[in-house]
Amino acid sequence: MQFVLFICTDPTGEPYDESADDVEAWFTTLQEQGRHLAGDRLRPVEDAVTVRVRGGDRLVTDGPFAETREWIAGFDLVEAADRDEAVAIAAAHPMARFGRIEVRAVWPL
Repeated sequence: MQFVLFICTDPTGEPYDESADDVEAWFTTLQEQGRHLAGDRLRPVEDAVTVRVRGGDRLVTDGPFAETREWIAGFDLVEAADRDEAVAIAAAHPMARFGRIEVRAVWPL
């Protein structure tokens, strides 16, 4: 199964520790296991736009869809046997300690 991990900031998380929070080691491990399918960082929320169409009119507003102190900082698409394994993969990501990670199964069309 494929899962998207939304990598999110969290102002209540533990402080970032450069020596312990090595995202590249996490990434390399998943790459070697063939479980990391795609992923990247995202530009800051200040660069985001939200697009809606209402009554045939396209509405584009600056910023994310919600005003919050947290935001999606990146994403990873991983392969896992089930949700429990996807949660274990997410828990090993350094951002799980100083941010938060939303795990969602891909729902193919």
